[in-house]
Amino acid sequence: MSTESSTITVRLVRSFEHRNFRPVVYHGVDLGQTVQQFIAFVQKDVPSRTGLPPPFKNYKYDTMKIIHQAHKSKTGELVVSLEDDDKLILKEDSTLKAAGVANETELAFFCEEDYRNYKANPVSAW
Repeated sequence: MSTESSTITVRLVRSFEHRNFRPVVYHGVDLGQTVQQFIAFVQKDVPSRTGLPPPFKNYKYDTMKIIHQAHKSKTGELVVSLEDDDKLILKEDSTLKAAGVANETELAFFCEEDYRNYKANPVSAW
């Protein structure tokens, strides 16, 4: 396993329509771990985070997607880009590094069903 550790920001997306999200920063993330291991770690960590409102702690997050990588351009979408799912949604069996995650990458963590519904009808509620 790799000993390379990085700082990763995980954006917990509670609602795409209402643009309701909270960032959580993780330091010392091992990029050699699988996406599945990192998802399990974040799912276990989020409910114990102080400062997060209960709706974020108790939500059913199951999918991660790359939002932004350091020193690269950002999209204009406020919550998460709806494009390039095949490249940007992390596959659970690959390592973080193989999936394209590097130091200071920002990831969205959301419910895939909510994302698919929003993608089919991308309308903001406000």
